[in-house]
Amino acid sequence: MIDMTTLVTILGMAVVTYLTRALGFVLLRKRTLGPQLSQVLNAAPGCVLIAVIAPKFVSGHPADLIALALTGYAASRYSILPVVLFAIVVTAALRAALPT
Repeated sequence: MIDMTTLVTILGMAVVTYLTRALGFVLLRKRTLGPQLSQVLNAAPGCVLIAVIAPKFVSGHPADLIALALTGYAASRYSILPVVLFAIVVTAALRAALPT
C-alpha cells in the first residue's frame, strides 16, 4: 500500500504541474513569443531532466552511473519523452540486476 505522505506529495506535484501549464496557456495565449523566449521555453524540459538526474553523478552506485551514461547517450539521439521512458526502464533494470 502506498504511504499517505507519498500519495499527497505526488498529487500535489501533479496539481502544481497542471496549474503551471494552464496558467501559462491562459496568460500567453494572445501573445506572440519572441525568438529568445521560445528558445528558453524549448530548453526547459532538458534543464528539468538534468536537474533530476544530476544527483546520480555523485551517488556512487554502479547501476545509477551506468543508467546515467546510457541516458546521456539516448538524450543525444532522441527527443525528451523516449529518453525519459528509456531512463526509467534502464535504471529499474540495472538496479534490479546490480547490487547497490
